[in-house]
Amino acid sequence: MAQLLRVQNFNVSSDGIGAGEDQTLERPFGHVDPARLFSWAGATASWPMRTDPGGSRGLDDHFTRDYARNIGAEIMGRNKFGPQRGPWQDHEWQGWWGEEPPFHTPVFVLTHHGRPSITLSDTTFHFVGGEPAEILRQAREAARGKDVRLGGGATTIREFLDADLVDTLHVVVSPLKLGTGVRLWESPDELLDRFHMDVVPSPSGVTHHLFWRK
Repeated sequence: MAQLLRVQNFNVSSDGIGAGEDQTLERPFGHVDPARLFSWAGATASWPMRTDPGGSRGLDDHFTRDYARNIGAEIMGRNKFGPQRGPWQDHEWQGWWGEEPPFHTPVFVLTHHGRPSITLSDTTFHFVGGEPAEILRQAREAARGKDVRLGGGATTIREFLDADLVDTLHVVVSPLKLGTGVRLWESPDELLDRFHMDVVPSPSGVTHHLFWRK
C-alpha cells in the first residue's frame, strides 16, 4: 500500500492566509490571533488539549480525531518549530510544545542550518535540508509504512505542492478575512488542475475542503 503525503486540518482564512506576519516567541502566528482560526477544533470533544468534559461531536470532531490516523512521521517548516531565523543561536529552544509535543512520531524540520536531533517524550525532531523529494524519502523511511503528514506552514505546503508530491489535502477555511500574512492560495481552484475537490460546510461556520489526486 502506498505511503501518502497528507495535509491534515490545515487552517486558512477565507482569503487564503494561514499565519500572520511578524512572528515572535510570544506570537507563533504573528499578528493573527490563532483562536480566530482554530476555534472550530478547540470546541470539539476530541480536541487533544481539552481539559474539561463535553465538546461538540459531528463533522468537526471527526476531522479532529482523524488528525493522527495512520500517521508515521511529520514534515514541518522551520517556523512551525520556532521563531528563529538564520543560524541557530539557542539550542536550548525545543519548540512551542513543552516536554510532550503532540506529534508522537519522528518530525522532520526543514532548515538550511543543521543542528542535532532532539527527543521529547515520544517525538524526535530531526533538522534537515535538501530538496522536497529527498526530505519526503527520509520521512517515509521513518514512518515505517504509515503515511507522512505535511504539517505546514503555508510556505512549506506550497513547496511540496510545487514539487507535485502531495497526495491529499484537508484545508479548513474559517469565515474571516485577514488581509495580510502567509498565503496558501488566492483561491482553492488553483489546485483543480491536479486534484479533485469536495467542499463540505460545517455547522460551526468553517468549510472543509478535501482534495485528492486526479
